[in-house]
Amino acid sequence: MILYILLTIFWVFSWKKRAFVFMLAGLAFINPVKRWVNYSSPKKGKSEIKIVSFNARAGFWGRKNIGSYLKSQNADVIILQEDGAGLYEFKGYQKVKPSGIFAILTKHKIINEKIIQPPNEDLRIPGILADIEINGKVYRFIDVYLNPFRFEKEMIKPSKDADTNERKIIDVVKKLIPTFKKHQEQVALIREVIENSPYPVVLAGDFNSVPNSYEYYHLSDGLEDTFLTAGKGSATSFHDYKFPIRIDYVFSSKSLKAISYEVDRSVSISDHYPVIVKFSTESK
Repeated sequence: MILYILLTIFWVFSWKKRAFVFMLAGLAFINPVKRWVNYSSPKKGKSEIKIVSFNARAGFWGRKNIGSYLKSQNADVIILQEDGAGLYEFKGYQKVKPSGIFAILTKHKIINEKIIQPPNEDLRIPGILADIEINGKVYRFIDVYLNPFRFEKEMIKPSKDADTNERKIIDVVKKLIPTFKKHQEQVALIREVIENSPYPVVLAGDFNSVPNSYEYYHLSDGLEDTFLTAGKGSATSFHDYKFPIRIDYVFSSKSLKAISYEVDRSVSISDHYPVIVKFSTESK
């Protein structure tokens, strides 16, 4: 993005025709870029549902701090990944039965809950769902955590030795291909739950996939990316590498109206930042 802007400015001031070609070509990348960096106008509407989606990394960065933070948010629904086998429970909140790395907590009535079961043991559970009644209406909340790629920082750190770099590239590819195949199967299971839902859907979690990926396009099909609707600034949420990336998302049915979207960078209690979204259920 920076190189594109610098080259365009350079060619404009150099009176090169290619500057206009670059500017026109850039129009094709507006939407992909907005999935990373967006400046939406302020949204009006009564905040009726507040959710927090957060990969807590099993509390390795401080269970007490994470618990205090989540409780302080006073959210209607808390959607956790890498919960750490049921670490977090708060007074006044119901919790979907522990299901490994997933947890959904809510101040409201849970109508139904379900683990999204894979067809075989080789595929890890991709998520859970909870149908929750809020202010007299039921919504389906789906907590997603797709297979991680398990990259070690050393694997992607460039070396001065060409042979070492070549081996690293081969190792990365070996990690990518089988994980992508698992993602494809996991996405199909989640899509089935979305399409069969009798209620408006909120889909949230750690997709371990960047915007403009297969996972993003298929999981967001028919839903709204709440960052595009109400986000401002950068959506990057995973910060364990030097270059932060966006792999945490909140999508919703179009009957829900996102009025604010925040990646809370004020706390470093995990290798992910919490994502906080407020919805209005007023008609658009």
